[in-house]
Amino acid sequence: MLDDRLRLILVTDGLGDLERIEAVVRAAWAGGCRCVQLREPSWTAAEMWAACLRLRGAASGSGSVLLVNDRVDVAASGVADGAQVGRRSLPPDAARAALGSERLLGYSAHDAEELRVAGAADCDFALLSPVWSTSCKPDARPLGAAAASALTARSPVPVLWLGGVTEAGCRELAALPKSARPSGVAVMSAIMNSDDPERRAGEILAALGR
Repeated sequence: MLDDRLRLILVTDGLGDLERIEAVVRAAWAGGCRCVQLREPSWTAAEMWAACLRLRGAASGSGSVLLVNDRVDVAASGVADGAQVGRRSLPPDAARAALGSERLLGYSAHDAEELRVAGAADCDFALLSPVWSTSCKPDARPLGAAAASALTARSPVPVLWLGGVTEAGCRELAALPKSARPSGVAVMSAIMNSDDPERRAGEILAALGR
């Protein structure tokens, strides 16, 4: 069973502004979000490592989970709780070997085969995307809730939905049969671009209904 703190994952949007990231993350934590994934492809390993240390200080006492996108080396150094990899990253079985069993490993999946890969590599969860239309990837064809729920029901690992997540979408997934319901959602622009990240995080969690 997936850690309940991963029910809502805040994914940063790659703009590379650490002060902005810290401000949004602090607000989202105040709203109940307990997991952040640093997705900043322009950062060096040194910059990612330093950012993790800074966010660790900001999260003191919140019981939060800190993940890094792609940078398995940074996560393995001990400054993060795990890493998120995908088909362009280090292969998930190699990432698992580097991280060991004590750190979380997520995999970015888009279909049944990639969910199978996540299971074979002993990933802790998969981010299935894009479920709904998203401005982050406007050319990507959304799966839709029906197809996403069918994939989720057959997945060998816990699944979180990503892409175009809104409060309305969360209420839709909360009404699904338990076997087809994702373990949570991952959100980028809905929180990162919000005028009130604290309120928005709280609204999304409330819409999930658990």
